[in-house]
Amino acid sequence: MGSNTLSRRKKVHRRIRKHIVGTSDRPRLSVFRSNKEIYAQVIDDSTSSTVVSASSKEVKGDSKCLVANEVGKLVAQRAIEKGIKTVIFDRSGYIYHGRVKALAEGARGTKNEDGTNELLQF
Repeated sequence: MGSNTLSRRKKVHRRIRKHIVGTSDRPRLSVFRSNKEIYAQVIDDSTSSTVVSASSKEVKGDSKCLVANEVGKLVAQRAIEKGIKTVIFDRSGYIYHGRVKALAEGARGTKNEDGTNELLQF
């Protein structure tokens, strides 16, 4: 069962990556989720470089979803310090649910009155 799940996720990831490309104006926010940790990177595909990154090893928390939310906030704050305000979210073939959704919501922050997000725009 484990090998089928991995190959399915990789197929979905390849299919998603055909359409998602990060530029220097709007880099890609990529997520990797393991059983214990969650990692996020802001990647500029035009220069093939990682601009900022954050992981759950840097954050303490009670549950995995709360830690993922904090990782999202951390990567968003680091990206804003580098001058990045909008990104393209790459879920890497994972279902947009649970820890992946918590990371995305943490990176967005709260909604402002004008309809924009507090941290990053997707």
